[in-house]
Amino acid sequence: MNPANDAGRGRSGVSRRNFLGGGLAAAAVTPLLTGQAEAAEAAAAPTADGVTQVTVRAAVNGSPVTLRVDPRATLLDTLRERLDLKGTKKGCDRGQCGACTVHVDGRRVLSCLTLAATTAGREVTTIEGLADGERLHPMQQAFVDHDGLQCGFCTPGQIMSAVAMVDDEGPARSDDEIRERMSGNICRCSAYPRIVDAIRDAQQVMR
Repeated sequence: MNPANDAGRGRSGVSRRNFLGGGLAAAAVTPLLTGQAEAAEAAAAPTADGVTQVTVRAAVNGSPVTLRVDPRATLLDTLRERLDLKGTKKGCDRGQCGACTVHVDGRRVLSCLTLAATTAGREVTTIEGLADGERLHPMQQAFVDHDGLQCGFCTPGQIMSAVAMVDDEGPARSDDEIRERMSGNICRCSAYPRIVDAIRDAQQVMR
């Protein structure tokens, strides 16, 4: 995180609560119902270039998932295209911006660099699964309270990274440490000061 960037502090017209919590409905209609999972299991045909698909059984946002996937498919594309979890954003697609950050077994990972096949038997959490019903996670609430976003594109990745940073690595001891530990997440709108403020407050509640 570049603390020098402090431009563009105007408010967005987007509803913060709707943006940060609106993905919950998507999670509720994820195409992982029993019949669809069975259909995916049965679709064992190889891909067009002859690569045989593999079966992945995992948990996504607390729900069991069974899918047949190309072994080369990334977790990012699988979440967005197969499971319709669009909260995980596709930014650089090269592991450099952090917009696609999700949790695997509670640790933050870049889903654009993670093969979906490697999540077999593991717990995957996306921004849609972070809140408890209508109650936002403390980190989501802090981003709302501090207006820690502008265009909002990077915000799901920022939040997921910050939550795992606190839960898995412990609270940061200073603003500089927050910036260092969040350095893999880029905000092109330069809302960094408010992001730091949000993380600082949220980690006090989380611990």
